[in-house]
Amino acid sequence: MKDIETLLEQNKVWANRIVKEDPQFFEKLADLQNPDFLWIGCSDSRITPTEGLGLLPGEMFVHRNIANLVIYSDMNCLSVIQFAVDVLKVEHIIVCGHYGCGGVKAAYENSRFGLIDNWLRHIQDLIQKYRPYLNAIPEPTKRFDKLCEINIIEQVINAGETTIVQEAWGRGQKLMVHGWIYTIADGIYRDLGVTLDSMQSLDDLRIKMFDEIKNAS
Repeated sequence: MKDIETLLEQNKVWANRIVKEDPQFFEKLADLQNPDFLWIGCSDSRITPTEGLGLLPGEMFVHRNIANLVIYSDMNCLSVIQFAVDVLKVEHIIVCGHYGCGGVKAAYENSRFGLIDNWLRHIQDLIQKYRPYLNAIPEPTKRFDKLCEINIIEQVINAGETTIVQEAWGRGQKLMVHGWIYTIADGIYRDLGVTLDSMQSLDDLRIKMFDEIKNAS
């Protein structure tokens, strides 16, 4: 296991390598933060969004939490969204989860870990909401995968329902909310085909998800 001193030494090696490749890199980075993207993802340590997408520091604003949730009472997440949208003027919010998510699994299996159980209650609410739809999937692995996808789509809807995003749309600001999923086994990000860019697209996605529940009942 690597200790703290090793991490600091590796940081020096990395910084020196970057300076050799581009002597003005950190100088330019210090001048301005001007990303086009806000990433709302899972805290899973196996996921490195900027590196995995070929982006450099400063090209994406990042917020992470257990199971990539967008919750209306979470002032941390809302503050990040507000700063990214109103101050940084990002044009894309990417809500990204992943297959095999430990948080989703804990909620799915009704496991108990302590304080985090209250956070994951939001996913258990989704399990109840989509129970007929999920129960129609006979294979447990595929059912769990579908729950990971549903969680992402619902967080996209939650992001679109924030006053921050809706006010941005209202004033004509270009802003899109996307739902992606990551497969750790192959390192590939996939677009779930849910993108919001207006109140109409938000309403359409709500109706689509409602219909899926209704048709499965």
